[in-house]
Amino acid sequence: MATKEEEGGPSSRVPHLPWMRNPVDIDSFSGCPVAHLPRLDPRLVKPLQRMGIESFFPVQVAAWLETIGPGAFERDICINSPTGSGKTLAYALPIVQMLATRKVRCLRALVVLPTRDLALQVKEVFDAIAPVVGLSVGSAVGQSSIADEVSNLIEKSKQGLFPSLDEEYIQMEPQTKVDILVATPGRLMDHISMTKGFSLEHLQYLVVDETDRMLREAYQSWLPTVIQLTRSSDQNHSWSDMNGETLLHPLTTIRRSGVERGFKGKSFPRLAKIVLSATLTQDPSKLSQLELQHPLLLNSGKKRYRIPTKLQSYKLVCKSNLKPLSLIVLLQELRGEKCLVFTSSVESSHRLSTLLEFFEDLPFKFSEYSRLQRESTRRKTLDAFKEGKIDVLIGTDRMARGIHIDGLRYVINYDMPPYVKTYIHRAGRTARAGESGSCFTFLRKHEVKAFDKMLKKADNSSCSLHSLPEESVETLRPVFSSALKKLEESLESEATKKSKSGDKAPNASKRKRTINT
Repeated sequence: MATKEEEGGPSSRVPHLPWMRNPVDIDSFSGCPVAHLPRLDPRLVKPLQRMGIESFFPVQVAAWLETIGPGAFERDICINSPTGSGKTLAYALPIVQMLATRKVRCLRALVVLPTRDLALQVKEVFDAIAPVVGLSVGSAVGQSSIADEVSNLIEKSKQGLFPSLDEEYIQMEPQTKVDILVATPGRLMDHISMTKGFSLEHLQYLVVDETDRMLREAYQSWLPTVIQLTRSSDQNHSWSDMNGETLLHPLTTIRRSGVERGFKGKSFPRLAKIVLSATLTQDPSKLSQLELQHPLLLNSGKKRYRIPTKLQSYKLVCKSNLKPLSLIVLLQELRGEKCLVFTSSVESSHRLSTLLEFFEDLPFKFSEYSRLQRESTRRKTLDAFKEGKIDVLIGTDRMARGIHIDGLRYVINYDMPPYVKTYIHRAGRTARAGESGSCFTFLRKHEVKAFDKMLKKADNSSCSLHSLPEESVETLRPVFSSALKKLEESLESEATKKSKSGDKAPNASKRKRTINT
């Protein structure tokens, strides 16, 4: 059963947490040319230009001023900003700038994301700017074996090379090869549990991206584990000189050796956190897991949810049994432009993709993208889509979180999104980084009222009615009947193969009903 939090709740609801009631309005900030950003390390200018960045977006300026600027990162930062608004660079750039003066390499920044695709995308941003200031970036996402990841993250012990070295010194020396780690929760927990030399005791910055999803799904209790491991250690890391005077170990971090002014009992510097989402939760019980320190909310717009400014929203009302034909006609209208099509389930995506295969000479290339496919297949499919070898990608909300695809102009909700959050994340795959885009939603007549009500919970929620030529739909009817028969035969064949291999196959009659809805 959906919670009020998932449904979005009333747009006028006052947040329970006082710090969320008076957020900093991101829209009050103007874009800023790269050369004019105050205190930006000159070494970072060229890599930013190579990324095609000439001016920073408001969310990036706001985050910079609260971390590098007057805010000086005295408070944990919570960012609620539309998809495609530039949130990744909003945290990557300040972290790289703040770590640029570090003397000893150890893991100081950890960025955690829910999926491998997102994590690799974020790592690309860090890879573009961190090396120029001498920082090393690693990943722990399960793309390669854990042994390969360990070799990329951890230095080999010097004990074997220099047997005379003090064992205690060796144990205390940071063994990591990276300053910044981008990780998924599962693989992060693997390294915490099994990788010798992997340590979070020097961690200064923790970024939780796609926060609402990360807090909703436990992911092996990664968050309390990380926070516990970054707390001040009770171990004694001091040395004594010849006169008996206590000295700090030369690699001791400030975290172990001081107390933050004004926060008795807490280590200095505190573990600074940045949490981000396009649909940031307001649930106190969920946010409390983050143990935020004097948090500051940066929010776009007056309402809790916001649809990208340059997104045009359209609704198409059609009969259930004609929806596949209406989709084909719409895709024909879009003339082979890149397009994401969202369905309500993996099974629906598979049925729709299979059905379209039985229409000959479609003027667009399409492919399915789902968890039913192998990881390597999904990766190849996504790469082909990004490169323009595929025009239409059909999948579920797995595609709706954070993934950026250059040149994507259209999103289609083949099935109505159940919540405003879902709509925002789906539609947010287009109209990113200041570009324009369109989102089309197919509705049955009885869904229109609920859909309109749902969109009113977000800013910039106007939605126009889009009509398709009836004659274009009708001309496809004869082919449709034949395609449906072939679909049923194909699904029956798949079900037989699955049953022989021991997999449970869904009832074929249910498949038939769903394809017409």
